[in-house]
Amino acid sequence: MFDVFDQPWTLLTAAIIALLTVLMLRRILPEKWHWWQLLIPAVLALTAFGLDRLVETDTEKIKKVIDTGIKAFEEENIKAINAIVAGNYHDSYHNTKQDLMDYCKSLLSQPLVENNKKTSLVMVKSAAEATVFLTVLMQFDEQSYIYQNYKPSVLIKVKISLQKQTNKNWLINRAEILEIDKQRLRWEQII
Repeated sequence: MFDVFDQPWTLLTAAIIALLTVLMLRRILPEKWHWWQLLIPAVLALTAFGLDRLVETDTEKIKKVIDTGIKAFEEENIKAINAIVAGNYHDSYHNTKQDLMDYCKSLLSQPLVENNKKTSLVMVKSAAEATVFLTVLMQFDEQSYIYQNYKPSVLIKVKISLQKQTNKNWLINRAEILEIDKQRLRWEQII
């Protein structure tokens, strides 16, 4: 389904076509040309940029949740993680949101991550649900247990499921680890 809010470039393309049409008509029929005809492509272009700026689409909201999670994990911010996780959260290892939050608190109680870099994000979205396949290069803090005993960084691929809430916001309701350094793993294997 076409959504002008998700694809404002369509209006921008229409503005370029309108400009070319106005300029062609000016050359073909100079006696019919008026200065206000140039306003048509300008209004279309301003509308495209205005819609993109003013309306936050579901895709943008989902990416914002993912970026918030990446940053919160990097900054060891439990409150920010809690804010983006749905109350009905569950995964193959954590039965409830509280189980996940307890795990995050224990994991992030000591220095862990120095930097997270998103390397790929693939999204499949419907009206009320979305699935994101996310790959992140996680660089560990030099003081962390993992850095000192194993390695300085890992490439993690996760599958994140999100649900649209009644207030139109998106929250994470499931997260499954798929790979670490190109090796298939599950929650049970890393906890």
